Amino acid sequence: MKDKFPRPDLLAAVCLMLLLSGCGGTKLWPFGGEGEARQSKVPANATAYQCDGGKRFYVRYLDNGATAWLIYPDREVSLAKTPGGTSYSNGIALLEINGSEAKLTDGTISYSGCKVPVPAAK
Repeated sequence: MKDKFPRPDLLAAVCLMLLLSGCGGTKLWPFGGEGEARQSKVPANATAYQCDGGKRFYVRYLDNGATAWLIYPDREVSLAKTPGGTSYSNGIALLEINGSEAKLTDGTISYSGCKVPVPAAK
């Protein structure tokens, strides 16, 4: 009569592989956290703004300038052009554009002194 159990050495190897796979560096939480990766390059068709305090964000204009797509390092927000014509808002965030300078307030977050960075001379 054959044994109903697999070989003990094969069973031990499989158990060891399963236990060690739990020690891997796989990150399952999709919402950031410590050591959060920063955005390293400018998104396609977007304008970069560098602000005081090392803060930065990107803006992509859509619908012939009627909408500004605001790109933070960790999320993106759509803003509609306000009747005044030089700012964009969604009722919470307000992006004011003045040439190559901008100011952004989003709830309790405030980005000031924002400018389009000048490319470094080569």
